[in-house]
Amino acid sequence: MIRPIIVMLAAAAPLMLGAKAGVAQEVGKPVAVVELFTSQGCNSCPPADAFLGDLVERGDVVALAYHVDYWDYLGWQDTLARPENTQRQRAYGRSFQASTIYTPQMVVNGRTHLAGSRRAAVTNAIEDRIDTAEGLSVGISAKYEGDNLVIDTGADETGRRKAHVVLVNFDATHVVKVERGENRGKSLTYHNAVTAFQTVGVWKGKAARFELPMSDIAGKGTGGCAVLLQETSASGLPGAILGATIVNFSSDEW
Repeated sequence: MIRPIIVMLAAAAPLMLGAKAGVAQEVGKPVAVVELFTSQGCNSCPPADAFLGDLVERGDVVALAYHVDYWDYLGWQDTLARPENTQRQRAYGRSFQASTIYTPQMVVNGRTHLAGSRRAAVTNAIEDRIDTAEGLSVGISAKYEGDNLVIDTGADETGRRKAHVVLVNFDATHVVKVERGENRGKSLTYHNAVTAFQTVGVWKGKAARFELPMSDIAGKGTGGCAVLLQETSASGLPGAILGATIVNFSSDEW
């Protein structure tokens, strides 16, 4: 059973992010971004968590798990939850003009949302958008040069679109034994759990380069970081994701 909650009309607050320096490797060009909103306290979520793991293994999808905190009252405090993740989901709710938010929820390319347990529907939402206007149409890459993270973006065909450059840090795989609540007694595996995110620049439709000193983003997220090129409304609500990449940290450097 999908668990809904009434949307609170509050935009996501600005956040501080960090990433720990280390050997990193960028994956191939992604075809989609899938953001899962999940909770260890939700008994409907484990199938969606496993599905996200499959998307991570697929290799051409930027798959991120935002653990939310609003089910903690059921008896188990999610060990990976952040209030900022809940704020991001609520902001998406406002963007979609939805009356509720729920878990497990998957957002594809910032454009549509589906129940995270609906594998076929989510897969179709990914595949149907590849090489279309609702897909990832702007090239973006990220790499380390010395002590900097360097992000390069392509151009929009019109050169007139604007978007935020959003940096998202995530942890490596976690195995959590849930001791209370609806998933009591289960050992659950979580992938790409978001630890922090922030806007690091504004893209103005043309090819651009953004350089971030590692000293400014050090210390959060053992798994790697994703870079999202995301349109944002005048009121700060998240919109369509135009491009993305993901950089995985080498495990032997942590």
